[in-house]
Amino acid sequence: MMMVGPPGAGKTLLATCMPGLLGNTSPTKAFELALIRDLLGLEFEAGRPFRAPHHSTTGVGLIGGGRTACPGEASLAHGGVLFLDELPEYPRAVLDLLRQPLESGEVCISRARGVFHYPAAFQLIAAMNPCPCGYAGDDSNECCCSASTVRRYQARVSGPLMDRIDLHVGLERQTAATLLATETDGASSDAVRCRVNGTQIRQLERQGTLNAGLSGGALLCHCAMDQTVQRWFEGVSDQLQLSGRAIHKTLRVARTLADMAQEEEIGEVALLEALSYRSRLPQ
Repeated sequence: MMMVGPPGAGKTLLATCMPGLLGNTSPTKAFELALIRDLLGLEFEAGRPFRAPHHSTTGVGLIGGGRTACPGEASLAHGGVLFLDELPEYPRAVLDLLRQPLESGEVCISRARGVFHYPAAFQLIAAMNPCPCGYAGDDSNECCCSASTVRRYQARVSGPLMDRIDLHVGLERQTAATLLATETDGASSDAVRCRVNGTQIRQLERQGTLNAGLSGGALLCHCAMDQTVQRWFEGVSDQLQLSGRAIHKTLRVARTLADMAQEEEIGEVALLEALSYRSRLPQ
């Protein structure tokens, strides 16, 4: 997920809440993470990991490698959350190293003495301002950046990496009254976690894996939709010039939205919401 919003919109706060919404990790992933931490000489920590490397981190620090081919932050986030704040401040070459683990869920490091595979199935949560000053598209503050400056800033993150991110969410700065309110209409973390667990159980019972694990024919099989809806989605995908990867990711998100609504087939409403999460950075 990519969160785009002005400074103070709550991007970091929302990211830190994510591990608590994912529920308990599987015994297999917990064991794999324990082995990774032991390899690095770190103590075991219960619960889902939350790793937030600084934007000055190197490719070796993020992915792993070096003379001893040790795992990096991506593997330390296995089964949990890898949070990259101020995403455009990371070197572009370092960020592009995430493209492999985002697809395969593991890191492959080749050295003269062998090839090392480390698990790296993490939830990537990224955050960025829409422009250098942070106020592009903000109605309450005037942006002082030129259009070319905004384009250069947003182009620091490569298109192929952005294409691999399922959800692009825009945030707005909250008013003081909202922040100081003692009562809110939002659901509690416990309620959201129960909803997440229920949705995951529904997916496992239907197909033996989460929707993120569906690919190829299995994805199309479990993303059944009415022929009229399918023709509409095909036309919209061509009109928006979605890549094959983007189409598949949109289907996975729509399938999850339908699961949350306890619907057997994917409808136009779920597809519209899934399409709304594709990248649309303010200019």
